[in-house]
Amino acid sequence: MQARSYLMCPPEHFRVEYAINPWMNTGDPVDRQLATRQWRALRATYLALGHRVEIIDPVPGLPDMVFAANGATVIGGAVLGARFRHAERAAEGPAYLDWFRRSGYRAVHEPRRVNEGEGDLVYTGSAILAGHGFRTDACVQNDLEEIFGLPVISLRLADPRYYHLDTALCLLGPGIAAYYPAAFDDAGRAALASQFTELIEVKDTDAEVLGLNAVSDGHHVVLPAQAQGLAAQIAAAGFEPVPVDMSEFRKAGGGPKCCTLELRP
Repeated sequence: MQARSYLMCPPEHFRVEYAINPWMNTGDPVDRQLATRQWRALRATYLALGHRVEIIDPVPGLPDMVFAANGATVIGGAVLGARFRHAERAAEGPAYLDWFRRSGYRAVHEPRRVNEGEGDLVYTGSAILAGHGFRTDACVQNDLEEIFGLPVISLRLADPRYYHLDTALCLLGPGIAAYYPAAFDDAGRAALASQFTELIEVKDTDAEVLGLNAVSDGHHVVLPAQAQGLAAQIAAAGFEPVPVDMSEFRKAGGGPKCCTLELRP
């Protein structure tokens, strides 16, 4: 297992002030103290596993900035900034780009098309899976190929509950992923079958607690504690599940992965 570097944003301003996905309900308020404890526990989990965690300062008025995975895509030290579909999140993109520039990243690219970072873009090690249908534009494929020099596999998401690719698929290791088949159309399922030697099909009950919004370092898989069936499946596949409770973040449609942006040198 190779140590990873992650970027996280403290949930200082996290709340559900608007509803831009089916999980969000402004009538179901966030317990801010519990959310803070859950976020800190996630960060402590990464550190205990030997990974590095960088912190970006939260910006007042951006309650979803805590979902760092949406802020950019970083592969080989190159950065593609995010451009959000909804006006409520628009200012997050520049905030994350500013952090990358201040942190010394030299190949920082302004987004030309709507893309929501690692929410919809998954680096497999040899290609990029690009989810579209609800948030990210399908034509972002051209930018990805130009910036990262990698083949791009376009996947149309079919269920609005799984509005980002990282709610419907988790890359576990080379050639193996867990996914929720019903979140994809026929072409997407066929494309995934052609890309992976092993696909673990997740049950409804685990998908519905956002169990696939998980982070794998190639051995440990940090996933929502409520996804017990998925934990058993990935353990049977040779990985070590590391459950964490992110229930407050599920109120906004997020989990461990949403709160975590990988910084790939």
